[in-house]
Amino acid sequence: MLTRPDVAVVGAGPVGLAIAWRCASRGLRVVVHDPAPGSGASRVAAGMLAPVAEAYFGEHELTGLLAESAARWPGFAAELVEAAGTEFGYRTEGTLMVGLTGDDLAEARRLWSYQQGLGLPITPLRPSQLREREPALAPRVRGGAVAPGDHQVDPRRLVVALRSAAERAGATLVPGAVARLTDVDARVTVVAAGCGAAALTGLPVRPVKGQVLRLRAPGRAGPDFQHVIRGYADGESVYLVPRADGEVVVGATVEERADTEVTVGAVLRLLRAAVDLLPDLAEYDLVEAAAGLRPGTPDNAPILGPLPGHPGVLAATGHHRHGIVLTPVTADLITELVVTGKADPLLAPFTPARFTARPSGVGPPLAGLERPPAGPGSAGPSGVGPPPATAARIRTYAPTTGGRTSGGPPAQAGSDASSEEERTWN
Repeated sequence: MLTRPDVAVVGAGPVGLAIAWRCASRGLRVVVHDPAPGSGASRVAAGMLAPVAEAYFGEHELTGLLAESAARWPGFAAELVEAAGTEFGYRTEGTLMVGLTGDDLAEARRLWSYQQGLGLPITPLRPSQLREREPALAPRVRGGAVAPGDHQVDPRRLVVALRSAAERAGATLVPGAVARLTDVDARVTVVAAGCGAAALTGLPVRPVKGQVLRLRAPGRAGPDFQHVIRGYADGESVYLVPRADGEVVVGATVEERADTEVTVGAVLRLLRAAVDLLPDLAEYDLVEAAAGLRPGTPDNAPILGPLPGHPGVLAATGHHRHGIVLTPVTADLITELVVTGKADPLLAPFTPARFTARPSGVGPPLAGLERPPAGPGSAGPSGVGPPPATAARIRTYAPTTGGRTSGGPPAQAGSDASSEEERTWN
């Protein structure tokens, strides 16, 4: 007779697999339902871990969560490599943010000033300083900034590693779709189904189309740049993510559409902006053009926690552009809620209850599924505990180590930004 699972995870993208791995590592019986693991948004994601570059006006709580998760990424990556026995392209060179024209730079500086005002680690650079770091940048680039703590990972390889770690920890993959939550028999169900969460839960998760390109350096050599490049080129926003194997990811459009067709116009705009910033890309091979659907929400923030009116059901969806960077913190917080029945205060701004008429807050929907440790290596996720306030969480984000400082302003990057003049945007 089959034993009823403790936890059923619906969705085998990075978030779902990370939750399955963490829960299985705590000694719980876990099944993961997905007909095609890793075929959703992560398949076309660039994998930027960018709490600084992705900090936008009016999204203070989300920015705090991004910083919190980015601070957990180094430890999470080290644990995952050990658990899965494979690397997955985690790189820490940092991100350069650039403006091609004077208008581009003026627009970018508005956002950078906001990010710097939050205490995030971002340092302005002159054109000469940019080209010292990345000689392949176009001579026309007017200026930029460096975010040393904005890193990257290869999402396709990440899915492979997470699946391996989850299965090694004892999780079972069930290769089938879930049409209704009533079809799932487990003590706790976690819905991590991306855009599919809307039909399962009724939550306001909508598809946001993104088109992305993959280039390859000629001769199978590595790309001639190391940092992630994010910039504006004649008003077009673009990012360029180099991989060690010679691949360069170029993206991405943001379209309020639900189709996955690749359009000529999008490819043209992305390539023009990419080549304007890095002219040598004109000699690279174009190896893939793809489109995927991000799970967006009305406030652009993820939906994490108990589903009102559905005891024993947790949501872990709606990550929009941030699914990869938020994977560690989502897995830690949802696992802790599953195991103990107690919600970490970090969850409060992101619960499904915020979209109901009468929010019920973050209450413990579960009795807790705590198990005795299963042996060496079965301890729970590290770094889960009472968090500081959002502002403090942002301001203590330490970019050079991926961890936290003991307080004070964030570290600045590099000796070329040591003067007071270079720390301003004027």
